Amino acid sequence: MLLPAIHRVVTAHDADGKSVIALNGPLPTVVEVSALPGMIFHEVWETSATPVLVDNAPDPTTQPMLHRAPTNGTRIRFVDLPPDEELTGGTAQMKELFDELNGAEAMTVRADSPHLMMHRSEAVDYGIVIEGEIFLMLDDSEVLLKPGSVVVQRGTNHAWANRSGKTCRMVFIQIDGAYDPAIAAALAGR
Repeated sequence: MLLPAIHRVVTAHDADGKSVIALNGPLPTVVEVSALPGMIFHEVWETSATPVLVDNAPDPTTQPMLHRAPTNGTRIRFVDLPPDEELTGGTAQMKELFDELNGAEAMTVRADSPHLMMHRSEAVDYGIVIEGEIFLMLDDSEVLLKPGSVVVQRGTNHAWANRSGKTCRMVFIQIDGAYDPAIAAALAGR
């Protein structure tokens, strides 16, 4: 099921400092992942530093896709997540998926994992369900998310399980991070 296109408006400043519309229209980068038909990434914007340089630079979303936020930066994207019944290729399909997203290092799936798409990024991600429903899977628990649900994903091992039979759309705001040393040590022992 195809969901509506995303309309983006980006503002800027003219030479006199007056606010203007720089971009107004569809997103230039909308990518359906070939490894998982129906998984579509809608790249809205990203920054490469914190604090961010407020400028009139060109659209940063036309670069190659990355799974995680840019180093010291942020990213906002919509992701359409197809039903789990599309996950027919096992761990080989997941490896292909994360390779395609330039995020192979994020994969954490093991024989005892609760879902094939288990992964982790050293970041804080805000995930907001816009349409449909999905389960957030963690190492030892899961929770059903519906429109209006917000997840504050703090670098934990997780997956998104869509058991609804319909596409789920989420918006993700990703913020690059660094693990607390105690958490990093615990993760190194896993």
